[in-house]
Order: sequence, then C-alpha cells, then structure tokens
Amino acid sequence: MQQLVLVVLLLPAVVWSGPEENEGVKYASKCEACKILATELEARLSETGKSHDVIELGYSVDDVKPKKRTEYRKSELRLLESMENVCDRILEYNIHKERKDSTRFAKGMSQTFQTLHGLVDKGVKVDLGIPYELWDKPSAEITQMKTQCETMVENFEDVIEKWYFHKQNEIPLIEYLCVNRVLKGKDHKCLYEALPGLNSDDNTKNDKEEL
Repeated sequence: MQQLVLVVLLLPAVVWSGPEENEGVKYASKCEACKILATELEARLSETGKSHDVIELGYSVDDVKPKKRTEYRKSELRLLESMENVCDRILEYNIHKERKDSTRFAKGMSQTFQTLHGLVDKGVKVDLGIPYELWDKPSAEITQMKTQCETMVENFEDVIEKWYFHKQNEIPLIEYLCVNRVLKGKDHKCLYEALPGLNSDDNTKNDKEEL
C-alpha cells in the first residue's frame, strides 16, 4: 500500500529566515513584547512571593554586629531572582497563526501543528520542508520577541524596580510599565486583547475607560 504524502506549502510560521514580507514572518510589536514581559514577570513574582523565608543582609567582620533581617518576599533578592532569565519563559510560547491579534502569542501548541502532529500519528507523511524534530522549535517570531524582552528589561530595569518597591500594590505592572512608560502616547490596545471565554471583557472595558 502506497504511503500518503502531504506536502504543506502555506505554513509561514515554520520559515526561519528571509525578508519578513516574503516569508510571512510578523514579528512582535513593542506592545506585544511588553505585554508578555509584564505577564511573565508578574507570574514569576507570584511564584516567588509564596515564600515566607526571612533572610539576613549585610556583612560584619567580627560577626558581632547583628545583620539586618528582612522578609524574602519584600527583598531586592526576590526581584533579582524573578527578573533573572524571565525572558527565557517566552520560549514556552508558540505562534498561533489562526489568530490575528496579540493572542497569536500563547503557550501551547497551535491548532495547525496539533492537526499536523495528528496526521503524522496516523501514518501520514507530512513534508514541511524542515526536519520533523524541528517542528516544535521556537519560531523566528518567538526568538525575536525574546530578544525584544531582554532589551526592554535592560532599558527599563529602574522602572521595574521602582514599581516593585513602591507601586506593585497600587497598579498592575502592565499599566505601570507598558501603558505609562514603554508605550506612553502610543497605541496600547493589544494589552487588553484576551482569548474568548476568559471573562475578561468587562475588565477590559473598565480598564480602557479608566485610561
């Protein structure tokens, strides 16, 4: 019995090089990159904030003078550890070509690749023009957004630090960093785009009205 071979030609997500307009690559906007950075950093801070550890700060030669003690969740150490490699979390994202707004950047496998993997599992030979083992590697859009994230962290480190110590209980990072700094005076509607079914419509409207 002859094996069915499926050649897929219209999958710009898997093209790794070449001019953007020719290869179908659409890199993340500054709005999209800031949205993901703020989302991932707050998620990381949420994870590290569960610790109730108390740490000692300072140094004494004779160890007689008591060191300063502080809660880890209020410390600079927590911020530094949370920011360290935060942009690496972007590599967990994939491009979901079936979506046209900023939700095209999301974790989990896209519908397209779910379908293609399903075909392979059924014995269909699918030819994308790249080896099968590279199918799930980060796309050009994802690796580029990681670079954007790293640059943004470097350029706005002092802003993030100020928010962490003085404003995090008053204003979300996505508003403090993205709306008020990175995208000040520019289009930031992508920050409020969410997948259907997340019950975010009401919150989105309220956020827009407040801004």
